[in-house]
Amino acid sequence: MFLGAAFVRPLSAAGSRITLDRISLLTDEIARSPEDAVAFCKQYGVRWVELREVPGGGGTYARLEEPVLMKAARELKEAGLRVSFLNTPMLKFTLPGTEPARRRNETPEQKQQREAREKERFERRHEELAKALRAAEIFEVPLVRVFTFTRVADPAALLPRVAEILAPMAAEARRRGMKLLVENEGSCNVATAAELRRICELAPDAGLGINWDPVNAISLQEQPWPEGYGHLPLDRLGNVQMKARGLVVGPVMVPWREIFQALARDGYQGKIGLETHVFDGTLIEKAHLCMREILKLVNEA
Repeated sequence: MFLGAAFVRPLSAAGSRITLDRISLLTDEIARSPEDAVAFCKQYGVRWVELREVPGGGGTYARLEEPVLMKAARELKEAGLRVSFLNTPMLKFTLPGTEPARRRNETPEQKQQREAREKERFERRHEELAKALRAAEIFEVPLVRVFTFTRVADPAALLPRVAEILAPMAAEARRRGMKLLVENEGSCNVATAAELRRICELAPDAGLGINWDPVNAISLQEQPWPEGYGHLPLDRLGNVQMKARGLVVGPVMVPWREIFQALARDGYQGKIGLETHVFDGTLIEKAHLCMREILKLVNEA
């Protein structure tokens, strides 16, 4: 069994201030190569990273073969970096038998091919989970991201079925000393903090927690503060993510100072991960801009 469970800390007494030691950086959002990601972290004194895609190309970490993962884990350790969260694309596709709320522009043949791929992926979900959990073991990270399938017209009606699918996956993660964290994602059936609360009510297994990204709920008309934060089941909160949008880029700005203060007051002891997420060619520039703003926040929180 992976002994990472020691790193999964529940909420405790208030006063756990958000410092730079609590900041983590998604490597493929701060650099174009693993080496540059390490240099970026060292420049700002950050000791934690989140993993998703290999910076500059090379695939999704959760799907790589063990020798590649072991080499990457060794390089991060030698650089003095630890992994706080493994971002995977698990269950980020249409659940077979459902229709996406947003119709796709595809021919009947394309739809048939897509549905066949999604059916196969759904049937292989436990294999995908096993591979992701093994990657997490190699990186010594106990928290692994999961989604809730492509959003349908009535997600509330589908969430019990989603919870039913997540339950054995969460149990397996728990058995191996890890947790799956459901991310609220605008294109998925859990998109808001209120829906994060609902999926936790439907799936109470201790192997399932949540990853809150307040920006992802804005398109669903949920305000991050105080509305979104107020909906969160804080005892299930395992990770928080922030984007350049809302931090240094508008039009909607997230009141991160207030959120940092609330997280500290409520005893949150997890990490805050930066997912820069800018697509206009200024990703690295915005990552530096975000870090300058984050340094202000941690010095003021």
